[in-house]
Amino acid sequence: MAFQFRFPARRAVRPARAVHDAPPAAMRPEPLLGMALVALTVCVTLKDWAPATGAGLAAALLVPVVVALLAWRLRGRRLGFVVVALLVTAALWAQGGDWTARVLAGFGSAAFIGAFFVALATLRSAAETSPAIRACGQYLAAQPPGRRYLALTLGGQAFSVLLNYGSIALLGSLSVASSEREPDPEIRFHRTRRMLLAIQRGFVSVLPWSPLSFSVAITGALLPGAPYKSTVLPAMVTGLIVAGTGWAMDQIFKPKLSRTPVRHAPEGGPKAVLPLVLLLALLGLPVWLLHVAFEVRVVGAVLLVVPLLALGWVLLQEGPRGALARAGRYTACELPRYRPELTLLMMAGYIGTAGAGLLAPHVAEFAPLIEALPGPLILGLLVWFIPVTGQVGMNPILAVTLLFPLLPSPEAMGVNPVALFIAITAGWAISGITSPFTATTLLTGNFAGKSALHVGLKWNGAYALVTGVLLTLWAVGFGLWS
Repeated sequence: MAFQFRFPARRAVRPARAVHDAPPAAMRPEPLLGMALVALTVCVTLKDWAPATGAGLAAALLVPVVVALLAWRLRGRRLGFVVVALLVTAALWAQGGDWTARVLAGFGSAAFIGAFFVALATLRSAAETSPAIRACGQYLAAQPPGRRYLALTLGGQAFSVLLNYGSIALLGSLSVASSEREPDPEIRFHRTRRMLLAIQRGFVSVLPWSPLSFSVAITGALLPGAPYKSTVLPAMVTGLIVAGTGWAMDQIFKPKLSRTPVRHAPEGGPKAVLPLVLLLALLGLPVWLLHVAFEVRVVGAVLLVVPLLALGWVLLQEGPRGALARAGRYTACELPRYRPELTLLMMAGYIGTAGAGLLAPHVAEFAPLIEALPGPLILGLLVWFIPVTGQVGMNPILAVTLLFPLLPSPEAMGVNPVALFIAITAGWAISGITSPFTATTLLTGNFAGKSALHVGLKWNGAYALVTGVLLTLWAVGFGLWS
C-alpha cells in the first residue's frame, strides 16, 4: 500500500507560497475537519504534559470522528486505507478476546501520528511565506560545482527540520530553476541530477536523529527504553554516514563532461543562511531543554514548541490581526488540504498497531526462534527490513508498527534498546531513498522528469547498497559495543 502524490507539471517553478500540492484557488474551507484536527493535536499534547486529565483516551476517541471527516471526500485507492482499517477492526472483533484494547491502541497510534503531522504543518505554513527562507534556498542552489552538493546536502538537512517534505519541494524547484540557465543539455542533466540527489539524501539523513521526523517519533514511542537523549548522538552518526557517503560517491563518480560549464556567482552571501540557523536554534534549544528538564518525551516537547514557534513567526510576518486571520485559514483551508497524507499516515499507524493483534497468535511460535538468534544478526536484519518491504509498497510507518509488536522485548533478544532504535531508523532512511512509493523519490522524480522507480533504483541503487552495508556495520558494531 502506498500513497500517490499529485504534482504540478514538470519543471514548473512555484512561487513562495506554493510548497503544498494544491494551489490556493483549489481550497475549499472545511472548518469542522480543521477544528477536529486541532482538537486532536491538543489532546495528544496534553497526554504528555498532563496525563492525569485523560487526554490520551479523548484523543483516541476523536480518531473515528477525524477519519470519518477525512474520508468524506476521498475516492479510489486513498479511500482503500480506510476500508482496510475497517476490515482489520472487524477481524479483531471476530477474533474475540480483548479486541477493544487493540483497537484503542490503534486509535492511540493514529491520534499521535495525526497530531504530530498537524504540529509540523504549522511550522511549514509559517516558513513557506518567509522571504528569508526562500532567499536562503536560492543562495544554496546557486553555489558553484565545487561546493554545491555539500551546500545542498547541509541545506537540505536544515530545511528538512523546518519543512519536512516541503524542503524537497522548495529546494527542488529552486535547483531546477538554477540549472535551467545552463543551455547545454548534457551539463543541465548532470547538474540537475546531482542537485536533486544532494537534496534528497540530505533529507533522509535527518530521519534517524531529528526529533521532528516520523522515524524518530514513532520508533521512540515504541521503545520507551531508548529515550531521545540516549539516542541522539549515535543517531547523528547514522545521519553522518548517510550524508557523507552521498557526498563521497558524488565526488568519486563525477560525470565526465564534453565541455566546461559556465560558472555563475551565487546571489547574496553567507548571511542568507543566518535566519535559517537562528530558526533551528529557536526550535532545537527549547525542545532539548524541555525534554531534559521535565523528562517529557521529546515528541511531547515538539508538539508544544513547534506550534508556538510557528505562531511567533507568523506574528512577526503579519502582526496580531494578520496572525489571527492566518490561524483561521490554516484551520479551515490549509489543514484539509493534507487529507490524503493524513489518511495514509494515520491509517498506516492504526493498521500496523491493531493488525499486529491478528498476526500475534500465528507468529508466537516463532518468538523462541527469534530470541535464539544472535543480537547482532537481529540488528543487521532490521536495517534491511524496511527497505525491502518498501519495494513492495509498504509504508515505513506500517512496516514498523506491524513488525514491532511481533518482536520479543529487546532484553529477550539480547539487544540494547538504543541499538534497536539505531537499526530501525537506519533502515527507514534507506527506504526513503530507494522505495518508489515514498514521497522523497516521488518528489525527486517529478522534478527530474523521471519515474520514482528510476530514481530509487537506478540513481540511488549503488549508493543505497554502499550506505546500507555501512549502516549495517554501524548498527551491529554499536550493538556489540553497547
